[in-house]
Amino acid sequence: MPVLEDLAKGQEIGTRRIELSRADLVRYAGASGDLNPIHWNEAFARSVDLPDVIAHGMLTMGAAVQLVVDWAGDPGAVVDYQTRFTKPVVVPNRFGTEVEPSTALTVTGTIGALDAEARTARVDLAVTAPDLSAEDAEPGTAPALKVLVKAQAVVRLP
Repeated sequence: MPVLEDLAKGQEIGTRRIELSRADLVRYAGASGDLNPIHWNEAFARSVDLPDVIAHGMLTMGAAVQLVVDWAGDPGAVVDYQTRFTKPVVVPNRFGTEVEPSTALTVTGTIGALDAEARTARVDLAVTAPDLSAEDAEPGTAPALKVLVKAQAVVRLP
């Protein structure tokens, strides 16, 4: 677990790439009970003016904070976490012999504030995904979009 005195505002705690596939969305829907068809049915998603199937907001949020949990070394050390959703994470259908990841989140964590009295560090998360809103967009070359803003986790430290 990191020690408060060893941290500085602006210090990066790490970066992670999290690949997502349609199969991940189906598994998450089953586990969470969120069976909204915008997360698995392409025709339905397009009928409500989405570019394609989109990832669950809570899946995106949970995947992003895992960087902080791993850095802290204890999920119980994360005492607060909040964010705002700005753009959907589009997850196109891609498969060969199996369903394959078709998009990825990129998460970078930076120390945003330190509170010596409370012995906490606020970790600010930058979370992006490729802009796959255009029909011919390719995940490897599409520009990155911020999909979460004000994503902040507060970690209690020894």
